Amino acid sequence: MPEAAVVTAKGTRRWEQGHPWIYRSDVTTRPSSAAGAVRVLDRSGKPLGWALWSPHSEISLRLLDRGPDVTIDEEWWRSTIAKALRRRESLHPVASAFRLVHGEADGCPSLICDRYDRWLVVQLLSAGAEAFRDSIVSALIALLRPEGILARNDVPIRDKERLPRLTECLHGSVPREIEVHEHGVRYLAAPWDGQKTGAFLDQRENRALVGRVAAGRALDCFSYHGSFALHLARQASSVVALDASAAALARASQNMHCNGMTNIEFKVADAFDFLRSEETSDSRYDTIVLDPPAFAKTKSALSGALRGYKEINLRAMRLLKPGGLLFSASCSFHLSKALFLEMLEDAARDSGRRIALRDFRGQPLDHPEVLTIPETGYLKGALIEALD
Repeated sequence: MPEAAVVTAKGTRRWEQGHPWIYRSDVTTRPSSAAGAVRVLDRSGKPLGWALWSPHSEISLRLLDRGPDVTIDEEWWRSTIAKALRRRESLHPVASAFRLVHGEADGCPSLICDRYDRWLVVQLLSAGAEAFRDSIVSALIALLRPEGILARNDVPIRDKERLPRLTECLHGSVPREIEVHEHGVRYLAAPWDGQKTGAFLDQRENRALVGRVAAGRALDCFSYHGSFALHLARQASSVVALDASAAALARASQNMHCNGMTNIEFKVADAFDFLRSEETSDSRYDTIVLDPPAFAKTKSALSGALRGYKEINLRAMRLLKPGGLLFSASCSFHLSKALFLEMLEDAARDSGRRIALRDFRGQPLDHPEVLTIPETGYLKGALIEALD
């Protein structure tokens, strides 16, 4: 019988209450084996299941399976990933890029897998998952027959696992650019060097929502590669796509031409400065999108982040024409849904206008948020209307 990890009553409760992580401080007997899968027992010796084992991480154990007699091998990964794929079947008619495996939320802790047409991009975010790299890649090939699999293992979280940061092709070949489509819009994803795994897939359904309700003169702040702007441009008469990066907007311009559009103007500018200037000059817009990067990357940064979120939302509310719509989003995990709504209420109060909440959005089907695993959820969005 392989060596087992023994955990405290507190660690046992975490699994019983639906959270898959057990921290270093709650492991009383640490396996001497290398990273991989280990059996987990409670203090009385009762089997609790199997977990990914990361010897150097603060998160020592990540629940894989509660069955005491299972074997964690390629077949286990294939079966578990297949279940995640079945949950995404409804996305195939509307998009060629979406998340196939969302880590802990899909029972594959610390594994991310995104699809971009005929290619896959994976992230192995723990030493335990890294130990099963070959099994995971083989399972993906068997299930999906991709033309290539790219590992975007260039993320800081791997430092905590004592793993190298690198980007490498694990199977076949993966192009630098991949044209994908979502809800009738095409854009170029950049799997080798783009944000996340090549594009912001988690905003796909929100972009489609904005595209349906857009009208008149539109503004897309923090536009990056123009994904929101492209959807806005299908309904709005004109769109200003704003970003601090000229390189990002150059890609956005490419995306505009991919769709045969001509009504998007690209501006390289700081969003805070631009919004202040527009307010001073009494500019008005019918539709505005605020999709900033995470302002609160740590809990200690939350206070300053709230000031930043409030400022851009307050100024955007003031720039709306009567009846105008603002879609505001936050991808900061540390900014809760309650705090996000409270921030919007504060901004609405200070705007001096009647602001109505039309819709509140969470994460899409392919980025499931498990209620007992807060770390699986981070994205919040609100569609609001200026009533006067």
